[in-house]
Order: sequence, then structure tokens, then C-alpha cells
Amino acid sequence: MAYRKLGVDNKHRKSMLATLTKQLVMNEQITTTESRAKEVRKFFDKMISYGKRGTLEDRRRALAMVHNDKEVVNKVFNDLAKRFQERNGGYTQILKLQERRGDGSLMVILKIMEEAK
Repeated sequence: MAYRKLGVDNKHRKSMLATLTKQLVMNEQITTTESRAKEVRKFFDKMISYGKRGTLEDRRRALAMVHNDKEVVNKVFNDLAKRFQERNGGYTQILKLQERRGDGSLMVILKIMEEAK
């Protein structure tokens, strides 16, 4: 799978994406740059897929993705996976905002969809 480097080394990128994914799960929306949002969307989709299958192996893989944060994994498996049981992808929505003043990066809101359609 191709991925964006996001201007940081491998460990920093994985840690940053795990943290953004945790924040997305707990708050159901985050404000970040467009390129980061597109990468977090991939992580989040994978977490929901694990939650929909719901096996012990999938739970352990999800825990590894978010650095053993059990609260986040429980929310994904118990709440979010049930919300999207009938939906095959497209769990998030990206809403574009204005450019950031400092460097001109396009800012977006990454939001979890409210209900399955």
C-alpha cells in the first residue's frame, strides 16, 4: 500500500497517525492538514474493518495500531463497528477549510459519518 511520508521519519509518522486516529475515535472529528487526514482515514477504515470482524486476533491488531489504548479499541469494537455494520467503506468525511496562515497548508475537518446510508 502506498503512503505519504508526511515529512517525518517512519517512527514519527506511525506514532502521529496512531495519535490522530485515537483523537478521531474519541472526539469523532479532528482538524488537521489534508494530507494527514487522508492517511488517518486509511488507519481508521482498517480499525473499523477489524471491529466489524470482531475476533480476538483483530482486537489485538487494533490494539497494536493505537499503542494499546483499550478505551479506543473498545469504542471501535462496541460502538462504531455496530454503527457501520451494513456499510462497506466510506466511514469518514473530509470537509475543507481555509489554508493555514503560516505555511499555506490546506486545513480540513476529518469527521466520522453519523449513520450508515
